[in-house]
Amino acid sequence: MRWLTTYIVLLMFFATSQSLAQTQEAVDKTGASAGASKQEVNELRSEVAAQRKTIEELKAIVQKLAESKGQVAQTDSDQTNLPAGDGVRLMNANLVEQAPAAKPADKKDVPVAGWNGEHFFIRSPDGKFVLQPYGYFQSDYRAYSGDGAPPDTFLIRRARFGFQGNYGKRYDFAFLADAAASNGLILRDLYVNARVKPEFQVQVGQFKEPFAQETLTGATNLDFVERSLASMLYPSAATSYRSPGVTLHGDVSGGVMQWWAGAFNGKGVLANNTTNQPEFLGRLRFYPFRKKTDSLFQNFAFGGSMGFGRTRGLSNELSFSGTLPDAAYTFFPQFRINGPTQRYNGEITWVHGPWGVRAEFDQLNQYRRNVGSEQSDSLGFLTLPGIVAKAGYGQVTYLLTGETRPENGTPKVKRPFMGPESPGAGGGSGWGAFELAFRYDSIQAHEPGIDLLNNPLTPGFVTTFSDHTDQFTFGLNWYLNYWVKYQVNVSVDRLKEPSTTGQEPQNFTVMLQRIQFRF
Repeated sequence: MRWLTTYIVLLMFFATSQSLAQTQEAVDKTGASAGASKQEVNELRSEVAAQRKTIEELKAIVQKLAESKGQVAQTDSDQTNLPAGDGVRLMNANLVEQAPAAKPADKKDVPVAGWNGEHFFIRSPDGKFVLQPYGYFQSDYRAYSGDGAPPDTFLIRRARFGFQGNYGKRYDFAFLADAAASNGLILRDLYVNARVKPEFQVQVGQFKEPFAQETLTGATNLDFVERSLASMLYPSAATSYRSPGVTLHGDVSGGVMQWWAGAFNGKGVLANNTTNQPEFLGRLRFYPFRKKTDSLFQNFAFGGSMGFGRTRGLSNELSFSGTLPDAAYTFFPQFRINGPTQRYNGEITWVHGPWGVRAEFDQLNQYRRNVGSEQSDSLGFLTLPGIVAKAGYGQVTYLLTGETRPENGTPKVKRPFMGPESPGAGGGSGWGAFELAFRYDSIQAHEPGIDLLNNPLTPGFVTTFSDHTDQFTFGLNWYLNYWVKYQVNVSVDRLKEPSTTGQEPQNFTVMLQRIQFRF
């Protein structure tokens, strides 16, 4: 009915306008005619005035109709988020046009696949299930100088691929396999982490034993090509520091304190326990200035760890491996062990701006109870002195190009070379980021000998070994972009007391180069 009324009013408006125009034209012609009387002219002018009054009334009616439509549009705009007044528009100051009705704003759909700046992802429509493929590979070239050193060689150090993600807000999971595993055991990580709350979480499966800060540094984020000499004393060092187990952990007060308490087989990847006692680990780490954003020491941390386990000599379990991480030589032999194993650790970290400083000390005690004299023709069992090993390192890194050094991560390159921009960072292309690194580390091990020549059951003599070696490493890290890194390390390994018969004390020079790609 409103549109019918508007139509009639407008029709009357156009008719009256046409009549007015004709009347005005007649007046003009009459005024111009010499035969028109004064009375006829006045009558025509009165008629024109009446028609003009009618036009003004019609305009008022049309304007009221426009305002009433605008109020309806205003009400609709409040419900559909349209700007007020968009419902009605005046055309040529007289005609009214109804704007198309706006559809209610749809809820933004969650993308089911894409790139989040760090990884590809696949996500359920409701956003509760997220799956992210990730991986990396490291291609090395290693050159050695020294008597008895390995030959120079190319090497695929790691080639790992896996998935990580979450289900809802409480569960995280990860799977990681290594195609370059030299021992044939390609599984590295397979675990589920349940976040009851930030202060209390439970992780079950196979993963790194949380013993030291260098253990929990990802392989892609190492400041040097290889870990320090202290890593030789970490749990499950022969299998990438991983073992089946369970750990409780959490972040207290926003990460001011972090804690771990776990139990593991302690025998390596996919290995069963050989004793009735798991390997227990406990770790604490403190960030006393974490909440002081303007403090020079906001990212200063210190902490320590302890570990207790048990070994079984009848399972042919041996002491720690004395082969250096860069494989230049073996500084200490292995012995059969049986009985308790004890580990202790102390650590500090400080990162600020382009600087990064880390230091650590570790000690490993391995007992040899009832292992015999270790002579091929001996009889009976005999407890021998235990093996004590100590190691530590101190290192410093500095980013020459001004990027910020994260505690455990990749710097966001400001001006990447041949690559996409870092997530969350602007800037154009350039030569990437350059970082200088220096580390000093050392390790010593002592196995006391014993004279058994007068023992009627187990005659023999156990040789004493007390060996020490240290290492100076100079490094250059070139971050071409956020995902590609080139590293070169030059180390001087000083073998002071060789454990290998016939080997002379000497210095080895080792050059390690690595190109790393990750996604």
